[in-house]
Amino acid sequence: MRLALSGSAGTGKTTLARRLAVETGLPYVPEGMRTWLEANGDIHKLGAAGLRSLVLQLWDEQRELEERTLQAHGGLIVDRCSYDFSAFWVYYGFARDDDDTRRLFRETQAPGRYDTVWLLPWGEFPVEADGIRASDPYIQLTVHVVIEGMLHRANAPLRHVTARGVEDRVREVLG
Repeated sequence: MRLALSGSAGTGKTTLARRLAVETGLPYVPEGMRTWLEANGDIHKLGAAGLRSLVLQLWDEQRELEERTLQAHGGLIVDRCSYDFSAFWVYYGFARDDDDTRRLFRETQAPGRYDTVWLLPWGEFPVEADGIRASDPYIQLTVHVVIEGMLHRANAPLRHVTARGVEDRVREVLG
């Protein structure tokens, strides 16, 4: 089983991914951006070139981690799917007809990467003003719309999470 979660900040991806990993016994692949933000803070201090490099770096790290995990275990639970990286690339204005864009889109939108991508609904939980993620719900809505559009554009194996509580979400995804 290769399951991935998608959605903007504050939708409950990490909480659900960790619970799914426990329930299924599959390895959990954490979100690299979350780890980076917790260690380094505001991505906007990087400037456009730094942020562009960071998105590519985090994608390369996730791709390698997913590949190693699949080889070792045959399945995984991913806290942020590959399609989200191409959505971030578009959201931040990096999409150009260049080698980086072509490579990122080719790799992040490769068919068969996941059995199912579960999109969690925007606006279910308020995003805490933690100094790491944008707490403005309309910034998160914009990101969410770009992610959802990318999932549809790429014809991802998409399902929408409709349940609200964590336990109900676990049952929905595993049901």
